[in-house]
Amino acid sequence: MESIQVSIAAPIWSSPELALERRRRRRRPPPPPPPRYPLRPPPAGRRSSLSRSAGRLSALFAMDVSQADPLKEVTLGTVMATEEEYASQSKLLQEFTNVCSIDKAWIFQSEKGKGSQAMFSVSQSNLLANKRRKFILSAQIASESSNSVTFQWAQFPVEMANASLIVPSPSGSKLLIVKNPENDSPVQLEIWGSSQLEKEFHIPQSVHGSVYTDKWFEGVSWNFDESLIAYVAEEPAPSKPTFNSSGYKKDSSNEKDCGSWKGQGDFEEEWGETYAGKRKPALFVIDIQSGEVQAVQGIASSLSVGQVIWAPSSGGIDQHLVFVGWSSDQRKLGIRYCYNRPCALYLTKNPFHQSEANEKDFKGDSGKGSTLYNLTQSISSAFLPRFSPDGKYLLFLSAKSAVDSGAHGATNSLHKIDWPVDGELSLHRSIVDVIPVIMNAEEGHFPGLYFSGLLTNPWLSDGCTMILSSIWGSSEVILAVNVLNGSVSRISPTESSASWEILSLDGDNIVAVSSSPTDVPQLKYGYLIDKTISSASWSWLDISSSIFKCSEKVKMLLGSLQFNIIKIPVKNVAACTTKGASKPFEAIFVSTKSKNDLPDPLIVVLHGGPHAVAISSFSKSLAFLSSLGFSLLIVNYRGSIGFGEEALQSLPGKVGSQDVDDVLTAIDHAVNLGLANPSRIAVVGGSHGGFLTTHLIGQAPDKFIAAATRNPVCNLELMVGTTDIPDWCYVESFGSEGKNHFTEAPSAEHLSLFYSKSPISHLHKVKTPTLFLLSAKDLRVPFSNGLQYARALREKGVEHKVIVFPHDVHGIDRPQSDFESFLNIGVWFKKYCK
Repeated sequence: MESIQVSIAAPIWSSPELALERRRRRRRPPPPPPPRYPLRPPPAGRRSSLSRSAGRLSALFAMDVSQADPLKEVTLGTVMATEEEYASQSKLLQEFTNVCSIDKAWIFQSEKGKGSQAMFSVSQSNLLANKRRKFILSAQIASESSNSVTFQWAQFPVEMANASLIVPSPSGSKLLIVKNPENDSPVQLEIWGSSQLEKEFHIPQSVHGSVYTDKWFEGVSWNFDESLIAYVAEEPAPSKPTFNSSGYKKDSSNEKDCGSWKGQGDFEEEWGETYAGKRKPALFVIDIQSGEVQAVQGIASSLSVGQVIWAPSSGGIDQHLVFVGWSSDQRKLGIRYCYNRPCALYLTKNPFHQSEANEKDFKGDSGKGSTLYNLTQSISSAFLPRFSPDGKYLLFLSAKSAVDSGAHGATNSLHKIDWPVDGELSLHRSIVDVIPVIMNAEEGHFPGLYFSGLLTNPWLSDGCTMILSSIWGSSEVILAVNVLNGSVSRISPTESSASWEILSLDGDNIVAVSSSPTDVPQLKYGYLIDKTISSASWSWLDISSSIFKCSEKVKMLLGSLQFNIIKIPVKNVAACTTKGASKPFEAIFVSTKSKNDLPDPLIVVLHGGPHAVAISSFSKSLAFLSSLGFSLLIVNYRGSIGFGEEALQSLPGKVGSQDVDDVLTAIDHAVNLGLANPSRIAVVGGSHGGFLTTHLIGQAPDKFIAAATRNPVCNLELMVGTTDIPDWCYVESFGSEGKNHFTEAPSAEHLSLFYSKSPISHLHKVKTPTLFLLSAKDLRVPFSNGLQYARALREKGVEHKVIVFPHDVHGIDRPQSDFESFLNIGVWFKKYCK
């Protein structure tokens, strides 16, 4: 099914749709109810494009309408009302869509020692091109006093056309720009200086494919003297069999021959969702003087690599690289958003470095002279390596809780390894816990580490304090971590309910961005009030910037909104097996500031995962829904990250019951507080949030007036044989013992349990009008899952609508698809809730 491409200038209803509607009406003798909201006429004296569209629609119905049939008049009125909603809402949604986002930021100290230079990588949706437009905006930072700083912005941004990745060198004197091809063309690597292009290299596909830019396998690292760059790219394409009119052709070449064709060759496993068509990630190093590229040798063929960094130099020579490796001896299960895949840190030699006879060398897994060494054999997960500034420690994150339990997301931990200054690293070097997994934190205390990213250089000048962002309940916060004693302090304002994310460090100062459900992002500059970092307190300044510029209408609409984070008591504490599971969970409530006699219609918003979280940051799509006159209840049910490991691990084995009960409890809590009208509640969610949405309309069929769902999990029995993460079905259905039950050939008993846990088992009770937004290329929750459920609703006579996006994957995040998705959600909810 093709997706309906929404255009502001053109009507969305086509004649085939109107003809289909007419046939439906003929099959339904009772007339439908009148529209639930009045039509808004165009301004007097001006015939709008909407009026012209209505005229064309009238012509289509001329034969029937001329008979003065009331049924046809109501049908036409409903179509006109729907089209008017599309027209007005699409204009509003586009104003929210135009707000920019900061993807990355870098700050470099001035050569003269006065001030610093900031560079921001910014992106903006380009709906017509269906891409994200990327550009660079620079600013000069000057500190006028201890509590005053100014940013002098460049007059205009510089668009980075076709740039897949931007990586400045450590000194800021060079800039690497990676341009990945969209076909079999070479990869382009450009090295820019302060005023011109200095080097340009075209790397053919016979050397390697596209450079990875996915923020997981992605890794690009300059060495200490900025002469070499290590990076992760797709390994060269394997040779494929060639055939001609005589059959198989021996000694085939890569040259095109009109008398032959290439076969497909053997099937190769991929890493699932978002990695379809991508070859295995491998490690390469380029000499930027000569342009020579060398693949790192000695890495097992079963190992996929990523997140490479240079080890500290020894004797002025960069000898070794540290990278993350994921083993795939058998099936490659989906890795996107899946932190439960075992991984380790490895050490390998720089391929350009030739060891000398008298030089000390690392004792690898196979003894002295080995080219590959597993640094983290005693722990099941190790990623995002960072060396301390003095080179004495190798720090890394671990998702061992996820790997060991099978949950696809869990509480992280931080670890370190003593790094030898003499080059002798023993096989059994101990791993030290810096921040362990927090099982259950007291109210207001640090709940544990929850994050998947680190700055390239996260260190303050003391050399032992890391600055990072992490989830704390329903908010993102900035933390300072002392890696020597393991102390953790929250340095973003504790009184703020907004979310804070670090962008870069300016010496011992911090450039961050803060936002909330009712506030577009705002740049912030944090500085130490006193210079004793161990007991430091921080102050934050607002930075004036046009990066997040929005229209006056958006400002006005956001200004009329308010939000707060609500604590919701667990309904059945007696059933909780751990203390952490019995603690209140949270929901973010967004509403208008005006006091109405009746609350606005409520949209319950449910995140996916389930081991993810909805944070109190700005979301263009949710701000759009709020601005239509809806309140939002964004529920972080138990099982969400950010609340301690015990609360998170209480959900596996109880999906479809505990999470459903938590959402219903949150709704009842909002109703009891007078925040919601129980007769005007809608629900929306994607992925596991779609699982909850379809469960809720089945288990509580009288509670919701409308529902919308994006790529929902509706039938685990069907999903387990088609998804890239079948182990997820087992762990969430069986609990932690699901790891032991997992098999590629589920038994009849397993399939029966999957069905009983699925929303489709409650479908016979559903009567809520439901919108389905599905992706044809979704490997995580194949669109057959949602389509089966929607067809069953049609068979049952429940009103529904299905839109399939033919070129999208699980996230539905291509600009046009995301736009059309939330436009239809807005129109669908207005139709039933107003």
